[in-house]
Amino acid sequence: MSELPFAATTPVSVARVGLKARDAESLAAYYRSVVGLQELSRADGAITLGAANRPLLVIEADAAAKPDDPQSAGLFHTAFLLPSRADLGRWINHAIASKIAIEGASDHLVSEALYLTDPEGNGIEIYADRRPQDWKWHGDKIAMATERLNIPSVVAEVPAGDAGWQGAPENSIVGHVHLRVGRPEDAEAWWNQEFGFDTVAKYGGQAVFLSSGGYHHHIGANAWRSPGAGRRDPSRSGLAWVEMRSDNVTSPVTREDPWGTVINTVPGKA
Repeated sequence: MSELPFAATTPVSVARVGLKARDAESLAAYYRSVVGLQELSRADGAITLGAANRPLLVIEADAAAKPDDPQSAGLFHTAFLLPSRADLGRWINHAIASKIAIEGASDHLVSEALYLTDPEGNGIEIYADRRPQDWKWHGDKIAMATERLNIPSVVAEVPAGDAGWQGAPENSIVGHVHLRVGRPEDAEAWWNQEFGFDTVAKYGGQAVFLSSGGYHHHIGANAWRSPGAGRRDPSRSGLAWVEMRSDNVTSPVTREDPWGTVINTVPGKA
């Protein structure tokens, strides 16, 4: 059995993501077939999906919702972290065999990732981390880049005769969430203040990356498509909420970031 990824062992980490869906059934089917999540439960019009018995994604039905606006504040992507590089290789083979449309494949030095978009426009990252001891830090800032992913090298990690992709393996988690915001500086200040997150990287004034406990990032925030965006329109589909798990709280807490994005916090270990 694999170990829980480092991202989940820090004082604060991402627990679950909630999406508001115009067609919850078809969106849940997508996450089952493409991402490999399992349906865990249904209640009050919401479908909870996860890996093993760990809930990771909640899809809330709202047939009357307007489509998400990619130029507004909201979700850039939900990043599903697989426990090992071999797991990422298995997923790549699954994507090739299933003719899944991939929009990007990048080596970020700290991680290796593939990108796609679900049928309602929500971004997805499927990734595996390199070993934390191999990450390069310059003081309190981490070295990240966007280079071409060596797909054959990742696939070569899958052992000969392996059973292949069997769905998201045990100890898969949401490693990070990347948000669309109006001003990355405002997002940085909010996460610094509200969660005590460290600022670990910046891409000029366009993006900021923040984390707890020395991870490369639990939260990304960018204004690449959404510069100057104001508060979100709650009648649109897309991101409903992000749930963080924290060692620092004893009861659930709900906050809103400067754009009205709901950030819930729950106590306990991962």
